[in-house]
Amino acid sequence: MFHMYLIFFLSLLGTLLAAAALICWLITLRKPDGTFVRSDWPVKFSGSFQEQIIFKEDGPGVKQNGLELLRENEIGIQILDSTGFELFHYQKPSQAEQSYSAASLLSISKTGRLKSSSLTAVIKTLSLKDREYSYILFFPVKVSKVTMYLNGEHFTAGKAVILPVTAILFLVLSISGMLYGFRTAEAVKQLTDSIREIAARSYLPVQGKGTFFEIYDSLNQMDQEIRESDRLQAETDRMREEWIANITHDLKTPLSPIKGYAELLLDSGSINQEQCRQYADIILKNSAYMETLINDLKLTYQLTNNMVPMDPREENIVRFLKELVIDLLNSPEYEQRTIRFEAAAETIPYSFDRTLFTRAFQNLILNAFAHGTSDTEAAISVSVPDSTLQITVSDNGKGMTAAETKQIFRRYYRGTSTDQKREGTGLGLAIAKDIVELHGGRISVSSSPGTGTVFTIAFPLH
Repeated sequence: MFHMYLIFFLSLLGTLLAAAALICWLITLRKPDGTFVRSDWPVKFSGSFQEQIIFKEDGPGVKQNGLELLRENEIGIQILDSTGFELFHYQKPSQAEQSYSAASLLSISKTGRLKSSSLTAVIKTLSLKDREYSYILFFPVKVSKVTMYLNGEHFTAGKAVILPVTAILFLVLSISGMLYGFRTAEAVKQLTDSIREIAARSYLPVQGKGTFFEIYDSLNQMDQEIRESDRLQAETDRMREEWIANITHDLKTPLSPIKGYAELLLDSGSINQEQCRQYADIILKNSAYMETLINDLKLTYQLTNNMVPMDPREENIVRFLKELVIDLLNSPEYEQRTIRFEAAAETIPYSFDRTLFTRAFQNLILNAFAHGTSDTEAAISVSVPDSTLQITVSDNGKGMTAAETKQIFRRYYRGTSTDQKREGTGLGLAIAKDIVELHGGRISVSSSPGTGTVFTIAFPLH
């Protein structure tokens, strides 16, 4: 659109400049001394020159100043009596006559020139003692008598030039406008087709040129982002479907023993107290597993919709993590595991929600055990580089591929680097990431097969 307006503006400006130049060319003339004046200069000069005419006893004449003006401008003069007979002359052109008839004077007055001469002739009259006189000034320029403001020589030629020039200019502008209009319309049509193709997912990237190259670059980028979004959406839908199938199976798995052992407990006559305690323990264990699944779903929903109730309090993060490690190692399930701990200082104050941090770091540590072998060890390191609280959770397990690392924080994603059944909701690491970001931190992961995995969490201390 800017180009269209620019072309229109330049065309209009060119037309105005051409018109101004043509007008200046028509209403100006060049004096013998090389200076330019308006084309009404001969008429004005003639009207004011009568002040230079004087009358003596022997007849009319011209003052010395008047003669100098005539000489400087190469102007000739004839002073005539009432019958048209010459009484005085100075620098009279050769075409001038000795006497003029009334018809000749009328012709000179109408045409502004002598017969067969290109000189401009201006007749003026004056009266003295009830006697009429006239004088003719001969100018070495050609001025049309049609209008005293047009240079006659230019005007005569201009009539033959101005119309063709105007027609050619109009034609050029019309053709240029039509061609540019067709080109712009075609470009807009291509843009419209490209947008339809993007909507239909059939767009092919175009290397834009000219006026619309930025638009095509934006369309190419938008198409790439849409395709990437579609791919991620399809992958997310696939994982969600797998997750729904898995979570349904995981929920049914603890329900079966709960239902079975509950039915056995109903028959109190066929079991003893020891068996009753054993069955109840199995029911509680499976109920706790179901509760964990449900809590993960609830927390994921709350984190996604910013509905998590937070209660941040300033505590010693080092002491908190030590207690968390001790609690894990004191549980029967992980009492044979090893978790190494290292801190740059004994006390590092930080404001955090204790419940949410417990869930996040438990998920990170237990992820190492879930996807490692029985001898996999975990390690936690706490430091404060550059006013940043940095916590690393690492292990010496099997590690992950680049593709797995890229998706590790995706919801519903379950790792594949274990030969065992992939248990869990696939939400643990996604929940940990959301909790870290909820506290204003960042989490990243680095891993490669056979070298273990390192999670790095950074919180700004300010």
